[in-house]
Amino acid sequence: MKITIVSLCALFLVFYVSISTGQDFDFFYFVQQWPGSYCDTKQSCCYPTTGKPEADFSIHGLWPNYNDGSYPSNCDHDSPFDSSKISNLIPKMQSDWPTLACPSGNGLKFWKHEWEKHGTCSESMLDHHAYFETALKLKDQLNLLQVLKSSGIEPDGGFYSLKSIKAAIKEGTGYMPGIECNVDESRNSQLYQIYMCVDSSGTSFINCPLFPRNRCSSQIEFPSF
Repeated sequence: MKITIVSLCALFLVFYVSISTGQDFDFFYFVQQWPGSYCDTKQSCCYPTTGKPEADFSIHGLWPNYNDGSYPSNCDHDSPFDSSKISNLIPKMQSDWPTLACPSGNGLKFWKHEWEKHGTCSESMLDHHAYFETALKLKDQLNLLQVLKSSGIEPDGGFYSLKSIKAAIKEGTGYMPGIECNVDESRNSQLYQIYMCVDSSGTSFINCPLFPRNRCSSQIEFPSF
């Protein structure tokens, strides 16, 4: 009987660890944000210490998700962010994954948050360096700004239909995006973030099992930056 109880306890511990570390996620959201919309709010923004970023979509994060819409987070407190492990990636991250939070920063606080909340939940597939490198490679595969411009959708402060934005990205990438909006100081709905889905290995874009909740108007602004 003692052996049975010990065995059951061991099995429960293994099951608990596998659930709590969130290693069984189904896919990633690869999320890029438009800096003009981040900054054009009541909260505003601060340019990073490296200077004003380019007028292009930048990485927000690579987020493990479950097919039911829930997601794991902060999966491994024994794996803190270590910038020395990604030292060769930092110049590209400063370009492609800049911080816009105030006060101005060099990006380390932003990347630390992304690794510890999201990256630690993908360690079964991507280690510390691979997590950030994968996100950078995914951005290189997508040129969202050019995709939109090719369909006449420009960051010029004009308003475009949500339907046309989704259709342009679907045509240019082969996959339907999820779109998230925020509002400017005049309460206009504006293009803020674009969600694309990636398989759990982080290598291939896929059709999204589900999309984040849509808080966009039918006509949304694409502000300049």
